[in-house]
Amino acid sequence: TSCPYRADTVIIGGGCVGVSLAYHLAKAGLKDVVLLEKSELTAGSTWHAAGLTTYFHPGINLKKIHAYSIKLYEKLEEETGQAVGFHQPGSIRIASTPTRVDEFKYQMTRAGWHPTEQYLITPEKVQELFPLLNMDKVLAGLYNPGDGHIDPYSLTMALAAGARKYGAQLNYPVQVTNLNSRSDGTWEVETPLGIIQAKRIVNTAGFWAREIGKMIGLQHPVIPVHHQYVVTSTVPEVKALKTELPVIRDLEGSYYLRQERDGLLFGPYESQEKMKLQDSWVTNGVPPGFGKELFESDLDRIMEYIEAAMEMVPVLKQANIINTVSGPITYSPDILPMVGPHQGVRNYWVAIGFGYGIIHAGGIGKYLSDWILEGEPPFDLIELDPNRYGKWTTTEYTAAKARESYGFNNIIIYPKEERFAGRPTERTSGLYDLLKTKCSMGFHAGWEQPHWFYKAGDETGYKPSFRRTNWFDPVGREYKQVMEKVGVIDLSPFGKFKVKGTDSVKLLDHLFANVVPKVGSTNISHMLTPRGKVYAELTVSQLYPGEFMLVTGSGSELHDLRWIEEEVVRGGYKVEIENMTDEMGVLGVAGPYARQVLQKLTSEDLSDESFKFLQSRHLKLSDIAVTAIRISYTGELGWELYHRKEDSVALYNAIMDAGQKEGIDNFGTYALNALRLEKGFRAWGAEMNCDTNPLEAGLEYFVKLNKPADFTGKKTLKQIKEEGLKRRLVYLTLETDDVDPEGNESVWHNGKHSALEIYFAYEAYN
Repeated sequence: TSCPYRADTVIIGGGCVGVSLAYHLAKAGLKDVVLLEKSELTAGSTWHAAGLTTYFHPGINLKKIHAYSIKLYEKLEEETGQAVGFHQPGSIRIASTPTRVDEFKYQMTRAGWHPTEQYLITPEKVQELFPLLNMDKVLAGLYNPGDGHIDPYSLTMALAAGARKYGAQLNYPVQVTNLNSRSDGTWEVETPLGIIQAKRIVNTAGFWAREIGKMIGLQHPVIPVHHQYVVTSTVPEVKALKTELPVIRDLEGSYYLRQERDGLLFGPYESQEKMKLQDSWVTNGVPPGFGKELFESDLDRIMEYIEAAMEMVPVLKQANIINTVSGPITYSPDILPMVGPHQGVRNYWVAIGFGYGIIHAGGIGKYLSDWILEGEPPFDLIELDPNRYGKWTTTEYTAAKARESYGFNNIIIYPKEERFAGRPTERTSGLYDLLKTKCSMGFHAGWEQPHWFYKAGDETGYKPSFRRTNWFDPVGREYKQVMEKVGVIDLSPFGKFKVKGTDSVKLLDHLFANVVPKVGSTNISHMLTPRGKVYAELTVSQLYPGEFMLVTGSGSELHDLRWIEEEVVRGGYKVEIENMTDEMGVLGVAGPYARQVLQKLTSEDLSDESFKFLQSRHLKLSDIAVTAIRISYTGELGWELYHRKEDSVALYNAIMDAGQKEGIDNFGTYALNALRLEKGFRAWGAEMNCDTNPLEAGLEYFVKLNKPADFTGKKTLKQIKEEGLKRRLVYLTLETDDVDPEGNESVWHNGKHSALEIYFAYEAYN
């Protein structure tokens, strides 16, 4: 194999994900796409995968990735001449508890506006589709026609044939030995065959992704997991069937089972106590020669799952096991892959951490290819953002979470789900120790943040449900507290950046659709994509001439910082950006008595004439220096108080003491969300994101199309405005009993579901 000296894009790793990306980039017309694989295509996790393909995903936009993959796999053979061994007998998820039936109903409410077929089916229908089941425990099935399985090796070879046909170069065996970033943002990729100069590199190296990351000083949070599946010899009852059995997922038994020729194949996901990580690869690296090897199988570890499968599919009892495959698959802490450009490094992209690489490969190849070629993602997948992790994501955390995620593979997924392994991380606010026993904490980008607070008589703890549960009444109480008196909330997880320098005003004028605020003022501002979608919402305050503080939601911290940093480089702006997120605490004080309480602690005049809405200033509260912004996401009178993390406890105690007469109390993020919904305040990630333009989301007030600066997205937005909107965000009030909407449910009108994704604001507290 000879390697070129120059490439536009170098893809590192020849599993199904990397090869799919090469195929999609080349097919879209990109020249000089080079893939490097150190042994052979499919080595690693691809070749031994069970190859399941499903339309189902509990998320929203990830369903699109699944659907694209399946549609692509259906056409690949015709396009490339390579057989892919694609079987589509459908699949059924089995519910054998009433709560699981609730989960299926919840998932069905979100499926209506998706084009893929999904049905809640009766036990009779389940039995008709899969006649070999023991029906004793079956209460319902969730059925996706078109699901099935594909041969991962053949799939990769077909994608490779397509990639070559469109001009990509696939080079193997060629190992990447080092990566050097150059000052102009390009890369030198070192290999035994020489150095390749590349415009960008994409890490698709599977469980070698950490090694590639280490070359440039990144610690990618991925870890190899042992996954086993078992294949039986011919089962007469299976052989006698006229059509192939659908794939079943026995969710309580925690395994999948499908037909393999005339036998059966099944794979369990063991509990976190039983499952096995290959931790040594994380500490000492993957053994240099590892390619198409497997681990020793260990049937004892999965015995209870084998027994569960024999009970559910009794013909298994007589079947002979002819093969047990135990191989490494990669897990990220939250089971979702990391896909996209990486903050802090230029032109370095990743598509790593795939626990389900076969079903994701097609869709992610297309998604990433579109993003690389068009400069923005085709739709929003912030849940896959590699920048959702940060310095707080230690190896211990990754291992603890991977164990939990693997064991929770078939767990019931509730709305507002919390998972507790690996917590707390080093990211705790100054108030964590003071508040941790008084409330139910939620996890936000490594932080612990109070969701709701306990009072005598409350049922405490995390009690998830598809119906109203233990937090419902306490959140109503906190909502009333803020509406009628005054409340305090810990907002320290906000992402906080300082931007200063000669070009700071010019930079922000170009990045944001709103005008740049004057000194002492704050604006709610949006960064838009070239296509006019809402990439981010931040509050921007000019604290001193040319010095700004930018604040974003905790989950968007590095997502937004990356976008800003890229713009700085692209435009050659002279600015300094400092990420203050971890050093700075934030307290929100809100409610009709907020002014009365805070005024006791300062000589600064807080009256409406003197300290107006959306103004910011530096002042002392009880001798503690704070930057106070008169803004509150609750929609009530309030201030956000930015301060040094070390001062959080003293500031909190001073405010609580000062508010005794006014009946001050704590509130959490659940009440905050109820209050902001009722006020009609939009939230990034709910009512707007990269799938929405600001006009349809009702953000016209913050978008200044007539400002002189040519901000990103301005041109497209003017066009959108002229053509008129096709949809608009509306608020609905629902009459309901004890099942409240969580967002993304389908809205039916005259028997047709709305193509709109309507995010529900349901107010039970007024």
